Amino acid sequence: MLKKILLICLSLLGLARLNAQVTVNAVLDTGKIRIGEQAKIDLYLTYDAREQKNLQINWPLIEDTLSRKELEVVGVTEVDTTIPDKNKPNIVQQHLRVTVTAFDSGYFAIAPFKFVLNNDTAKPLYTEAMLLEVHTVPTDSTLTKIKDIKPPFDEPFDWRWYLPYAYIGLGILAFIIILILVIRYLNKNKKQQIVVPDVPKIPAHIPALESLEKIKQEAIWKEGKVKEYYSDIADTVRQYIEGRFHINALELTSDEILHVFRSQVVDSESKEKLRQLLTLSDLAKFAKQTPIEAEHTLTLNNAFDFVNGTKRDMDDPAIQKPSSQTNN
Repeated sequence: MLKKILLICLSLLGLARLNAQVTVNAVLDTGKIRIGEQAKIDLYLTYDAREQKNLQINWPLIEDTLSRKELEVVGVTEVDTTIPDKNKPNIVQQHLRVTVTAFDSGYFAIAPFKFVLNNDTAKPLYTEAMLLEVHTVPTDSTLTKIKDIKPPFDEPFDWRWYLPYAYIGLGILAFIIILILVIRYLNKNKKQQIVVPDVPKIPAHIPALESLEKIKQEAIWKEGKVKEYYSDIADTVRQYIEGRFHINALELTSDEILHVFRSQVVDSESKEKLRQLLTLSDLAKFAKQTPIEAEHTLTLNNAFDFVNGTKRDMDDPAIQKPSSQTNN
């Protein structure tokens, strides 16, 4: 029993020491205001940082109104922390400002603000209560005489007010007249028709044969550039297929191209030569196999034969005939 009493006493002494080290205060900047004016309430909390290293502070909850909802809260600032005395750097002060106003006259009691330390709701700290007086502006009706409402001013008419609008209207009318005259003039003087022949498209086989001939003359496979040699041949044939058969051959694999050619009206010999040159090209490019010299010549000859065997000159529907354009 004696131990319990001793523990309770020690707890009370600790709480008393804590409350003694932390002080709260509320300051009202003025005790009287008129209706609609504002008053400022400054809340201060001061403590010793050396003694209260992990102090947890729950500031008062400021609602929209104070004093039984008769004082309206205009604004609440954030809590700022300062050291009021440079000679005592361990003394820390926190500050918060509440701005209030009232729209009714009378005396309004501001209840104490409640602070809770370290979540101990049993021992909160309170500021002192305050009183704010709100009064109206006294008026003496005997000092002013009631007068009739003045009639509206009678402003004389001035035609110069409408001059800018008249100028704008005349400008729009002149623009419309000029536009009509220009259109009529252009309709009467149409330009003669000018026949501009279309530049015929070059058949796909012509650049393909020129490219193959260039590959034949350079013969870069003799310099050890076998992979580049077969890539040039395959790319030339693929570009020819795109221009001749309108197949996106540059984006397709060799197997996909051969699959598409099953439905093309092309002789079997040309299809077989296409298959041979694409297969050898893939082996040289991807399988890292080096074909023999005879296969170099065979692949190029197959490319020549495929282009010559499937080419179309002016019978190709992609080749457009010259047409005329009319310029007015």
